Amino acid sequence: MQDHNSLPLTDFIEYPPAEMLVRAKQFYADIKRRHSIRKFSDKPVAKEIIETCIKAAGTAPNGANHQPWHFVAIHSPEVKKQVRQQAEAHEQGFYQGRAGEEWLEALKPLGTDADKPYLEHAPWLIAIFSQKQTQLDDGNKQNNYYVHESVGIATGFLINALHNSGLATLTHTPKPMSFLSKICNRPDNERPYMLLVAGYPATDATIPQHAIDKKPLDEIASFL
Repeated sequence: MQDHNSLPLTDFIEYPPAEMLVRAKQFYADIKRRHSIRKFSDKPVAKEIIETCIKAAGTAPNGANHQPWHFVAIHSPEVKKQVRQQAEAHEQGFYQGRAGEEWLEALKPLGTDADKPYLEHAPWLIAIFSQKQTQLDDGNKQNNYYVHESVGIATGFLINALHNSGLATLTHTPKPMSFLSKICNRPDNERPYMLLVAGYPATDATIPQHAIDKKPLDEIASFL
């Protein structure tokens, strides 16, 4: 191994095998309760909760530890309204045919359409941006590696952190998403990756039956 500065690993916890299985099953049972919803309450969520979940996302593994992401947490009603207006304008074209028949047919069991009221009702929107390059303090640019993979992992960490804190989420990817760069005032080296809606479920929130159907283990994994 090439020489490099390193620190001893001191915070790893080894559990007895029986406890490991219990913990694995407990986590599975808990994560099965995570659902994407489209009806959110306007009940407030403390900024510190969102900050802590974003810090958890920032611990995700990533290419060369360049951490090629930026999270914009949107709480302002005015900004959320802008996001909704722009997103719905783009979604109208998507659902009116730009997506193609096959894609629209695949979305039918989920009951989605161009109306996105949750973008205003939910207390927080988190716009996630990827960075192909990082602007350094000296004015130079640093190339980033495995950007898509890294930001995807960090987004997964963030969704899990929000769920673990007791919040519901929805991943939203309006096409195109370039309007988010302007609304969030992000630089040219960043690209919108995803918009994450976070908050409490509305009292009449529902889950599409189709979303409950998950592939069994033998369809998603092989053991050699």
